[in-house]
Amino acid sequence: MHRRISNNFTYVSSCVKYMIFLLNFVFWLFGGLLIGIGFYAFVDKWHATGWVKVDNFYDVILNISLVMIIFGAVVFIVSFAGCLGALRENTCLLKFYSMCLLVFFLLEMAVAIVGFVFPHNMGSFLEDSFTDKIITTYRDDPDLQNFIDFAQQEFRCCGLSNAGYLDWGKNEYFNCSSPSVERCGVPFSCCINATDISSGLVNIMCGYGAQNASVAAASKKIWTSGCIEIIRVWGERNLYTIAGVALGAALSQLFVIYLAKTLEGQIELQKSRWSS
Repeated sequence: MHRRISNNFTYVSSCVKYMIFLLNFVFWLFGGLLIGIGFYAFVDKWHATGWVKVDNFYDVILNISLVMIIFGAVVFIVSFAGCLGALRENTCLLKFYSMCLLVFFLLEMAVAIVGFVFPHNMGSFLEDSFTDKIITTYRDDPDLQNFIDFAQQEFRCCGLSNAGYLDWGKNEYFNCSSPSVERCGVPFSCCINATDISSGLVNIMCGYGAQNASVAAASKKIWTSGCIEIIRVWGERNLYTIAGVALGAALSQLFVIYLAKTLEGQIELQKSRWSS
């Protein structure tokens, strides 16, 4: 004689359900942290400069604090949908969650394919789109300035395009026609030895007059190559490492999408059983 199946019997896997919940809970906290840090940086910049320019797309994408807020908000909303959808067994939220992950995955693959197959085209696009904007707004945005200084020091480069250190002639402070004492110079982050070993102080004048020197003469005290080309070469040298990390991230996303669709299917199956 067969045992009668209880009406409370469920086909929904608790393992899948709480795995999705825990994974998204971590990202939900991370998204909230990004929003908090970005908002604090945005307010701090507002108090420091008295204004924040957001007239066009470039003003937004080059504003690091705004990018952090936007990225954090996307992560916060999507991961919250995953958390709540898994916990409440809501198929609408799970469909929204899995669809967002699929869109992110396709966008990442598109960028990766373009970057690996057409690296020179990608470099040219970045040069044409962002060089002038980044160079000219260097001193107007403290966050952008710190980011550029960090990148130039870490990658040992100066400027962005193939013109290298001469890119800084487009900035109103470093232009040779400027009345500033920094005219024809470059930021201290371009210098090979900007920090004095004995005192530990940064010599902010180490790049003064560098644009007046030839490449051979300038290369004795500053980095002369543009950052986009240096980063592209670095990417080609570490291609397998970058590809491995990208593949791992892509497989992780596909796995989470699979979990979400599995849970969604189990919930639909349970609903159909209840209705029957």
